Amino acid sequence: MYRRVFHKTADLRSNKCYPPGMNPSKAERSRTIKLTDLPNVGPAMERDLALIGIRAPKDLEGRDPFELFELLGEKTGVRQDPCVLDTFMSITDFIAGNAPQPWWAYTTERKKRYGRIVGRRGK
Repeated sequence: MYRRVFHKTADLRSNKCYPPGMNPSKAERSRTIKLTDLPNVGPAMERDLALIGIRAPKDLEGRDPFELFELLGEKTGVRQDPCVLDTFMSITDFIAGNAPQPWWAYTTERKKRYGRIVGRRGK
């Protein structure tokens, strides 16, 4: 069973969902001060990031999204939804200097890079 980290809001035009955080098209690198200024990060994701020691965007510099994903699973004791990894990929990519993208733009890359997501305990 996956844990839903954020309540999804439907974008009826694209049949996609997005978290109630910063819309990637509105993210501005020069105004990225707090976590919710990052693309795809809303209040729930901000709390999850704080749980793993990420309290400011600069804390994401050089971090591996899969390690963050596994750490969150360990801290919560719950297997995370793969969309959380997509979100971590989107924000670490943005912090590395790339253009902001919606989290679902990373789904194909995640599947290629990591394959099936299985927690450390094999659950």
